Amino acid sequence: MTTPKGPQLAVLPTDDDKTRAKVQILQPSGWPMPKGYANGIAADGRIVVTGGVIGWDAEEHLADGFVAQVRQTLSNIAEILAEAGARPEHLVRLTWYVIDMDEYLSNLKELGKIYRTIFGAHYPAMALVQVVRLVEKAARVEIEATAVIPR
Repeated sequence: MTTPKGPQLAVLPTDDDKTRAKVQILQPSGWPMPKGYANGIAADGRIVVTGGVIGWDAEEHLADGFVAQVRQTLSNIAEILAEAGARPEHLVRLTWYVIDMDEYLSNLKELGKIYRTIFGAHYPAMALVQVVRLVEKAARVEIEATAVIPR
């Protein structure tokens, strides 16, 4: 008989709120708790997926600077989710594309405040990727979102 060498998987339920009843945070036993994201999420329901969303307004004017573009991007994602009847707590994954990792890292506190203002204290699985550029030359950040609305 072989004993598994990897960590055991713990499945932690989220709040009892009915909107989160079918979402589980996946936190392997023995792993440090992530700060500002989840290692994984399991969910059952209607899937809502965005394209790459950038920090422009309805008239396609980009916000000025990285932090302002993040604020607008997250607000745009919240609006897209609302169109499907989803809320920020239904988010299960965010993939961030930034053109300057140092710009992201040097603004973490302010980005955290903006994130919590728009999405609250719900942290889905996230990935952060530095890219050479985005389709819109002046864009500093692009984010893809996946949400699951419970049935």
